[in-house]
Amino acid sequence: MGEDVESPKINHTFLRDYVTEADVISTVEFNQTGDLLATGDKGGRVVIFQRETESKGESEETGDSGEYNVYSTFQSHEPDFDYLKSLEIEEKINKIRWLPQQNAAHFLLSTNDKTIKLWKVSERDKRPEGYNLKDEEGRLKDVSTITSLQVPVLRPTDLMVEVRPRRVFSNGHTYHVNSISVNSDGETYLSADDLRINMWHLGITDRSFNIVDIKPANMEDLTEVITAAEFHPQHCHLFVYSSSKGTLRLCDMRASALCDKHTKLFEEPEDPGSRSFFSEIISSVSDVKFSHSGRYLLTRDYLTAKVWDLNMDKGPVETYQVHEYLRSKLCSLYENDCIFDKFECVWNSSDSVIMTGAYNSFFRMFDRETGRGVTLEAWRESSKPRAVLRTRRVYTGGKRRRGDVGVDSLDFTKKILHMAWHPSENIIAIAATNNLYIFQDRVSPETQTQ
Repeated sequence: MGEDVESPKINHTFLRDYVTEADVISTVEFNQTGDLLATGDKGGRVVIFQRETESKGESEETGDSGEYNVYSTFQSHEPDFDYLKSLEIEEKINKIRWLPQQNAAHFLLSTNDKTIKLWKVSERDKRPEGYNLKDEEGRLKDVSTITSLQVPVLRPTDLMVEVRPRRVFSNGHTYHVNSISVNSDGETYLSADDLRINMWHLGITDRSFNIVDIKPANMEDLTEVITAAEFHPQHCHLFVYSSSKGTLRLCDMRASALCDKHTKLFEEPEDPGSRSFFSEIISSVSDVKFSHSGRYLLTRDYLTAKVWDLNMDKGPVETYQVHEYLRSKLCSLYENDCIFDKFECVWNSSDSVIMTGAYNSFFRMFDRETGRGVTLEAWRESSKPRAVLRTRRVYTGGKRRRGDVGVDSLDFTKKILHMAWHPSENIIAIAATNNLYIFQDRVSPETQTQ
């Protein structure tokens, strides 16, 4: 015991990264009312938050409209293995989409790279008692001991939230699923991978209909892949998908069962003078969203966010520079793979403001009327009650202000990729690695944390 035995050295950095990797949030989504917020992570888990309603007096006093607390947590996907291709299938949740609520229960779709699942989320605050053939422990009674019949009754019990899988949609995709979108008819949804888009009926799991297939006969002729897809919010026959070449294709399912021929093509003419090795990479569209009105499309590529009018396919009607100061850093961003990061973008409820993410825990908002943008930071200090969400500025030249952040000082490991905006209020949810920040607009003009 007295000997000085050297303990084995442990790489604590590795352990910390390994443990937290599964906790990194990979998708965020509000339901149609905004009362529920679902997040998915790389560990295959789904966490649902519920908005707690406060009394009117408390709400006016604090400026809050109800906090979001954990409602339910469940394991949506497990790691799997494709034995035919000898490939591991990650449990990471790529997308979550809520279905319109039809009754007291809630339904949501979640997907990893291959399998889409439909989940039912319901509450139970009563339990049946007084069975004739079962005792209180649930064991079957001896029939010979039953001398009378009784009517089972429901007794109040503690509230329980039950999450059950209702459908499993598998074997529909050869490549990695990047998008799912619920149709406005409430009966169908689409799922997109790198080369195909399938349409499913929510009640049928063993087959889907292929509506887009861009796979060439010879894979050496492949020039682009599908990066995102979404149904129109009102017209159930229209959907749009984006590509790695920066193009958008609007398709009408009334024209053809297989929508390989688009109805409209949206692309921005490239300036030959500014073309470089990185041009095609940074022009790849990472996200596309219809506006709530259905009139506009919002897209995000590596450096910009763009708004497109469905009636004008010659180019975007609005272009917003998210972090133009990184254009001179593309070489180093390519070497550390950050240039391939896929940032999401969202509309506010009135389609007047757009939001998207950046690096260094920054995210950006742009007012469409004035064209002005603001940079905000999601960090722990801003998560304190009634703390002001402060604006930040990246220093690119000229007079430097106090608090400015230099381009070389940006932390590229702290990236805001996933976010959601409440469907009717100024409440936003920001995923910063394994942290979820929820900010809301107070009665005062300042935007503060919840």
